[in-house]
Amino acid sequence: MNINNFFNPYRTYNTRVYRILVIIALLFITFWLKSCDNFTESDMPVSELNTAAVFEEKNTAHAAMVNVFAKMRENGMLTGKTNSMSREMGLYADELTWYGNSAQSPANFFTNTLIPTNGTIAAWWNNCYSQIYSANAVIEGVASSTKLLQADKDQLTGEAIFARAFIHFYLLQLWGDVPYVTGTDYKVNSTVRRLPINEVYAKIIEDLEAASLLLAEEYRSSNRVRPNSYAAKAMLARVYLYAGKWAEAANSASDVLNNTKTYVWLAELNNVFLKESTTTIWQYAAKTPTRNTDEGTTFIFNTAPPTAVALTSSLMNAFESGDQRKAKWTRSRMGGGNTYYHAYKYKKTGSATPQTEFSIVLRLAEMYLIRAEARAQQGELIGAKEDLNVIRHTAGLVSTTATIKDDILQAILRERRVEFFTEFGHRFLDLKRYGALDYALQDTKADWQSTDWLLPLPQSELNLNPNVAPQNQGY
Repeated sequence: MNINNFFNPYRTYNTRVYRILVIIALLFITFWLKSCDNFTESDMPVSELNTAAVFEEKNTAHAAMVNVFAKMRENGMLTGKTNSMSREMGLYADELTWYGNSAQSPANFFTNTLIPTNGTIAAWWNNCYSQIYSANAVIEGVASSTKLLQADKDQLTGEAIFARAFIHFYLLQLWGDVPYVTGTDYKVNSTVRRLPINEVYAKIIEDLEAASLLLAEEYRSSNRVRPNSYAAKAMLARVYLYAGKWAEAANSASDVLNNTKTYVWLAELNNVFLKESTTTIWQYAAKTPTRNTDEGTTFIFNTAPPTAVALTSSLMNAFESGDQRKAKWTRSRMGGGNTYYHAYKYKKTGSATPQTEFSIVLRLAEMYLIRAEARAQQGELIGAKEDLNVIRHTAGLVSTTATIKDDILQAILRERRVEFFTEFGHRFLDLKRYGALDYALQDTKADWQSTDWLLPLPQSELNLNPNVAPQNQGY
């Protein structure tokens, strides 16, 4: 029996029975995770649990929410694994070169030859909506609870709404018009329709604004693996920026940056990706107490030529002379008379004692660059340059020489390239929203087409729900 099937919103069970099965599945996975996840907080034995107890007891309710984040960390495109968007969209854009088998799915990302039957595409879509469904199950379970304290209800609802908005944001970026799913009724979910991009943005913003009010300012735990109100504000800053709401983006970024008690800027680049980093806003906990990040395993290679991916020469050439990010966040390996580079932000692979790294999802540097861009768009050029220079000076570079708006915006785009490489597809998303995908990729990628700014909708999804049609243009 595949436990993941319990989370399929299209299964045609009686609604009441289906919800019970969902909760049972949540419990099964949650208590399985208890043995291997150091941020699971429930201590109730499995034998004492029943479906009515899940959202009536604080520990099991929080365990259900923790499981949603564990699913995000372990499955689909928002992980650090080899099939994540951090790697595949790096190949799709101009961050990574593929050295593996040309018949494998990553080769299709690298050559921009994806088709609707691609297995990775289908897995991304299905895992995202499965995770959204699980978040919605938490929201509904908490709302029905008669015993949870209001503080716990607010925290759990805020986290679930945050997760729902976060996942929908990435669905929107990769597929454009997408369904925004807010419930667990299979009859509704099996016939959902795609919403226009502006409506999806509005729903994401509505969820994140609600989450920022529900979540506490303090972290639930010292390792920042459960989002607080500032994580919601940080994500709001990004969404406002992408939606062209410049003032709101700048204000949300400032809300985070002004919390200097919690978020302390680091001058040492090698400390940024450690699990205790004071610039981390939200991160995934590792799977076990000795496990480091999947990103380390995904990107690091010790012999050359590499067997999978390496950083492109165009990315390496984008680093200015003296940029300490090149020295500290990349590493070279020689082989066959050539030099290859891999991402070296995370420096550990597999298990190690002591554990040193968690996968960072949101971090402070983005807030500076979001505010810089939003300020520039509003004509606040001095403030924009000040924010940009915080990033540059930390990297060992001199202040930007850009003086006019367009030049400052281009300087920010270049800075984002060398700051966020191999992190959740930032480069592709930046080129896309700058309208620069064709300019950056059509001369270096033989199969690049202007319609490649969106991925193909999974054919399996179109077959299940014709309301999701039509297929994206070009496929």
